[in-house]
Amino acid sequence: MGKRKDKITSKIGWSTPDRINVRGLDLPNEILGHMNLGDLAFLQVTGRKATPEESRVFNAIIITLVEHGITPSAMVARMTYMGAPESLQAAVAAGLCGLGTVFVGSMEGASRMLYEALPREALGTGADLDAIARETVAQFRARNAIVPGLGHPVHKPVDPRAPRLFEIAAENGMSGEYVALIQKIQAEAEARSGKMLPINATGAIGAICCEFGFPWKIVRGFGVMARAIGLVGHILEESENPISFELWQRAEEEILETSGPGADQA
Repeated sequence: MGKRKDKITSKIGWSTPDRINVRGLDLPNEILGHMNLGDLAFLQVTGRKATPEESRVFNAIIITLVEHGITPSAMVARMTYMGAPESLQAAVAAGLCGLGTVFVGSMEGASRMLYEALPREALGTGADLDAIARETVAQFRARNAIVPGLGHPVHKPVDPRAPRLFEIAAENGMSGEYVALIQKIQAEAEARSGKMLPINATGAIGAICCEFGFPWKIVRGFGVMARAIGLVGHILEESENPISFELWQRAEEEILETSGPGADQA
C-alpha cells in the first residue's frame, strides 16, 4: 500500500452544523441572491468569481448547451424514464452518458486540438495561424479523422449559434488567437475537402474555452452540467405528453414492415 497522506484536503468547500462554505464564500450570505447558476459554476471550476465580461460569455456558453431538441440524449432520457418513471435521476444520467466525441462532448476535442496546435505559451508571439491551420487540417486528413468542432447534420451553411457566440466573446474582450485559429481551420478544411463544414456550436465553445484558459479535459463537463438542465425539462414533458411509447411502437412496426415475415414478398 502507498504511504497514507497526512491530511485529506480540498479547496472547494466544507460544512459545519451552522455554515456552508463554497470556494471561500459563505453560501447563504455571499452566494444566494448574489450569483446566477452560471456564475456559481464558474466559481466552482476556477475558484474565483467571474468578471462581468467573463460572466456574460460563460453564461452564453452554458445556455447554448442546455437544449437542442429531440437529440439522441433527449430520446435516451425519455426512453429510460418510460421504463423507470420512479427514477428521474437515472433517466438524466442515461441521457448524459451519450455526450461524447460526436454529440456535445466534441467541444473537448476542439479545445484539445487548438491547445495542441497553439500552446498557451505561444500566444502573443506572432505565431503564423494560417500555417498552423494548414498543418492541423493536414494532420487530420492524413489519418482520415474528422476535425472536431466542424460540420453539422442540420445547420448548413452556418450553425446560427456559432456566430452569436463569437459576437458575444468579441463584445467582452474574449476573442483572441484561438477564435481566429478555429476560423482559419474551418476555412482550410472546407477548401481541402470541398465540403460545407461550418463551425458548429461545440467548435465555437471549444475555442472560447481556450480563450478562458480552461483545461481541455474539463471542457466536456460544461456540456454535461448544461444538458442535465435540458434533460430534466424533457423528462417533465415526457411525463405530461409522452412520446417514447410511440417511438418504440413505430420502430417495431416499421422494422416488421421492412424486415419481418413476408417483407421480401411485399
